[in-house]
Amino acid sequence: MSTPDVTVPDDLTTPVVLRPRRVLVLAWVGSVVIVGLFVAIALVLRNSDTGVFFRLADQVALVVLGLFIAGGLLLLARPRVRADADGIEVRNILVKRRFRWTDVVRVAFPDGASWARLDLPDYEYLAVQAVQAVDGQRAVEAMRRLRALHAAATRPADPAPGSEPGPA
Repeated sequence: MSTPDVTVPDDLTTPVVLRPRRVLVLAWVGSVVIVGLFVAIALVLRNSDTGVFFRLADQVALVVLGLFIAGGLLLLARPRVRADADGIEVRNILVKRRFRWTDVVRVAFPDGASWARLDLPDYEYLAVQAVQAVDGQRAVEAMRRLRALHAAATRPADPAPGSEPGPA
């Protein structure tokens, strides 16, 4: 297993940036393979005896189609989390949202889930696709850090010295 690539500072003031490792690598490798495959097919089809006449426009269209498919696959590499003492920004495949920690009920990783989630008020939740189960120890460290930030931000403030409430 690779070493964790999670920014885990000692203090709670340094922002944390998390990205999925395995999906990121697989998306880039897959995209390169797809583009290479479509380029190879476009070059071979013009010279093969299939009974169909492929012209330059057909070859260009195949390469462009490969680029579109590779671009769609690269969308899987977008998930990212940026968290600091004030809140958390979650960027999934298509949508980016920011929440203050006070708006987050808890940071959870349900049993059997593929990725973490933010539990929000009124029984709503938001998937955190940047923290994925397939990343193993990296995901564990990421959850520890996110939970520490959440706990620090939602902890009740300590009363000032000498301002202890008296007997009622």
